[in-house]
Amino acid sequence: MRARRLIAAASVAALGVLSLAACGKSSPDVAAYVGDRTYSVDRVDAIYDDAQAKFAEAVRQSATQAGVTPDAEQLRSRVTRQDVVNLLVSIDLGKRVVAEQGIQVSDQVTPEQLAQQLQMPPQAEFAKLWGEWADISMVLSQKLPPAELSDASVMAVYHAIEETGGIQSGLSVGEVRQLFGEGGFVRTASALSAALEEEADKVDLSVNPRFRPLGVPSWVNKGQELVFYALPYVDASGPVTDISTPEPVTTPAEQAGSASVAP
Repeated sequence: MRARRLIAAASVAALGVLSLAACGKSSPDVAAYVGDRTYSVDRVDAIYDDAQAKFAEAVRQSATQAGVTPDAEQLRSRVTRQDVVNLLVSIDLGKRVVAEQGIQVSDQVTPEQLAQQLQMPPQAEFAKLWGEWADISMVLSQKLPPAELSDASVMAVYHAIEETGGIQSGLSVGEVRQLFGEGGFVRTASALSAALEEEADKVDLSVNPRFRPLGVPSWVNKGQELVFYALPYVDASGPVTDISTPEPVTTPAEQAGSASVAP
């Protein structure tokens, strides 16, 4: 069983979507199988519920200090169960790639550094997972040669950011290219996508249909703000880009050096 081929230049989400039933991995209680590791739906729910509870508590405390009462919508975080699965699988595959390449991962990004941008208390497991993933993705992006840009890759990133509302919608390819500049963050994301795709193929990744398509968590600078997004899986018929000379990437904590996006 092999992971589906993805558009490497377009996707940071190279975590091969497979049919659970076709592989004999069909339990509805499992969110994903990554090699010999199983991620249960209960585990996903627990991380999601923890994020919602800690977010709501933080909002209540802030509202009490301001003398206001938050409504139900204000007490609800934007975090989804899909976000949780994206993180869990990306971290797992990323760790495997790091180990195979003998790369050392430093603990550079803390949940406290990400809390404000994520809009999530650092005590939440979701924030801790994001810190772990940021360290892994940074070191891999620095070591892997980034892919060349293509219209497909640029627009895939654009549409993923567009989904979050973090960029103006309806732009043409030319306008997006101009906005993204050299597109270093697209190139490095593409290399990470290719590396994770290869690892997903090795471990026969299987994903519960509830959590398709998967996306690898990503970020881009928008002024002083980080826009968090996940690129979806791309159709198997799409092209795969070539690999070129590496470029350095920037940490979420530094919030500099990535392309900026316009609202």
